[in-house]
Amino acid sequence: MPERNVTPVTGLLKPAYIIAGLVVLAAIVLFSTSFYVVDETEQAVLLTFGKYTSTEDPGLHFKLPFGIQRNYNVPTKIYQSEQFGFRELKPGVVSEYDDGSAYDGESIMLTGDLNIVDVEWVIQYQIRDPRAWLFNTEDRHRTIRDISQSVVNLLVGDRNILDVLGAARLSIESEGRILMNNILQGYGLGIEIMAVQLQNIVPPEGVTAAFQDVNKAQQDMNRLINEGKEAYNAEIPKARGEADRIVQVAKGYAAERVNKANGDVARFISVYEEYRKAPEVTRARLYYEMMEEIFADASGVELIDSELGNLVPIKTLGAAVTGGR
Repeated sequence: MPERNVTPVTGLLKPAYIIAGLVVLAAIVLFSTSFYVVDETEQAVLLTFGKYTSTEDPGLHFKLPFGIQRNYNVPTKIYQSEQFGFRELKPGVVSEYDDGSAYDGESIMLTGDLNIVDVEWVIQYQIRDPRAWLFNTEDRHRTIRDISQSVVNLLVGDRNILDVLGAARLSIESEGRILMNNILQGYGLGIEIMAVQLQNIVPPEGVTAAFQDVNKAQQDMNRLINEGKEAYNAEIPKARGEADRIVQVAKGYAAERVNKANGDVARFISVYEEYRKAPEVTRARLYYEMMEEIFADASGVELIDSELGNLVPIKTLGAAVTGGR
């Protein structure tokens, strides 16, 4: 019986396994490069052959596979920060700060009165336009830091050192945020500065003791001013109240005098009218009333007539009348 050539089954299956593996691998690559996820704190910029296509919101999205379309997720819903004059180690865990002497070049500044001061600050920003953030500027973080440093140097250089150490902190922060946003808008960086926070503001080493004395003197001055204002606020209302009381008393006295004068005038007019009707009678009555008023409380008084001839017998009238009874 003639011999037959038999091909092993395993030899036929090897190409099929390879093809199947390639198909599975292609399916995996197709699936993994066709979908992408955008987190809740992000937005995705989608590119087709390297050209901007769209900006996608959070969620699961489809894209053309095999690198035809690429997505770049940008954290647009969170605040990012840059630190100047120091670096924080282990953010959110422990408040440890790196040695600030390594960053003196970005924090040592000249004030308006030609003094040197060490200013440490932090900026917080948020990405508003992810497309502009990715493509408009080559070195984004360096640009942000350079603009922030130039603005803070400008604001510190416009003020004297005592203001920078004390009263001008809030104005530097608010004006700095506005100026930084105006400059960054011109660069089209796609971000907004949300806050500028000054941290440590201290004089350079070697003059620290002198500045502490100046600061203490300024605090004493402010304390004395506040004490003076407190005394002023306590005494001035009291003095004004006393002045108002005196004015009211004077007005009452004036009203009383005016009313009395008006009453006297009215009485005089009424007497004058009666006098016109009977001058002799009125004259005698007025005379007797005046004499009665003068001698009402007098004792030991002797009355004589106008010719000094004899005593006026007024004092015996009462006795005569009584004896006649």
